[in-house]
Amino acid sequence: MGWFKKLTAKWFRRTDEDDYDEEWEDEEAGRRIDYNDREQRNDYVRNCLERMAEATRELENLTFEYDMVTSYLKDMEEIEALPDEESGQLKECAKRVALLQDSKAGFMERPHRITDEKYQQIERMADEVEEGCRKLKEAEDYQELIRQDLSRLDGEKHAYLYRKNEVSNMISDTRGMAVICVTALGLCILLLLFLQFFFDMDTKAGYLITALAAALAITLIYVKHMDARRELHRVERGINKIILLQNKVKIRYVNNTNLLDYLYLKYGVSGSQELADLWENYKIEKEEREKIRQAEIDLDYNQQELLQMLKRYQIKDPAIWLHQTEAILDHKEMVEIRHNLIIRRQSLRRRMDYNKEVVAGGSQKEIKELVEKYPQYAKEVMAAVEEYEKKYAKG
Repeated sequence: MGWFKKLTAKWFRRTDEDDYDEEWEDEEAGRRIDYNDREQRNDYVRNCLERMAEATRELENLTFEYDMVTSYLKDMEEIEALPDEESGQLKECAKRVALLQDSKAGFMERPHRITDEKYQQIERMADEVEEGCRKLKEAEDYQELIRQDLSRLDGEKHAYLYRKNEVSNMISDTRGMAVICVTALGLCILLLLFLQFFFDMDTKAGYLITALAAALAITLIYVKHMDARRELHRVERGINKIILLQNKVKIRYVNNTNLLDYLYLKYGVSGSQELADLWENYKIEKEEREKIRQAEIDLDYNQQELLQMLKRYQIKDPAIWLHQTEAILDHKEMVEIRHNLIIRRQSLRRRMDYNKEVVAGGSQKEIKELVEKYPQYAKEVMAAVEEYEKKYAKG
């Protein structure tokens, strides 16, 4: 069954150790769903499937980035595992490149628009910085939209809860009015009986008026009571839908926050504007340095030699090491870069685990519990799953 089959393969092997995001769990606890209501049940199942589909898409993107970071780490292992002779040749070449790079820096006795550290950082990621600027800007704008959506949904939820309280009070009031009406009717009848038997008065008109008044009052109270009950049902359904929307938006908020944290960590910035400024300064600085670079034939030659050497050693991404010769020469530098990559990979793993275990796993558990608790709807639920999977596969 494709993506859903992969995600549900461990349904019956899951344990009580499955957990949820606390904020999501609080919202789930506040939700009231009538599973015997077809519309509410279908909305509930569809919401679970949409969460699983979104988690699957997120996992595909994270896996690509995770594999790339892992490839960098494997390249480091290949370099450190070289035999002494080959390692010595590599270090000698890297040393020449490093010395030429130092000489180039000596020519650049002028104010720099950005520091060498930032320049090298952006240079290593030059192919993806523009995309990173775009992603960061989009993620920050999206974060603001999500906050606005959460604020709006929270306001709507409080409005519904306020309305629910009003309607509940109205229902209580109509019940009280009904009791008062019946009591008044009884007192009127007793009064008419008293007048009829003790004062020999003709009370037929009184009986008729009392009956008509009571009938009219009771009818009005009944209509108002039923309208209030229907309104209460509508409000409760509205609250359920808002909670479902809040859960979806909060999942997006968590994923987007994790994405922002990862991008800030990856690019070493605190915002998209800072990265954009770095990128602009880098481009200007690069143009100035390029004038000097043209005269440095030896540097180009040795860089090419280092590149070819790394290719011979089966390094998957040798170009990046042209800007990381310090790591080849200095084990501490290699350790520091590896540490940064490991942090990035751990960040990706946490996001992958969140989408797999919390989002997808939580949704799987909900559908499983629904099927187990209401087996009469099992075929209907699985049909919805298959239909949504076909739709997802086409998309």
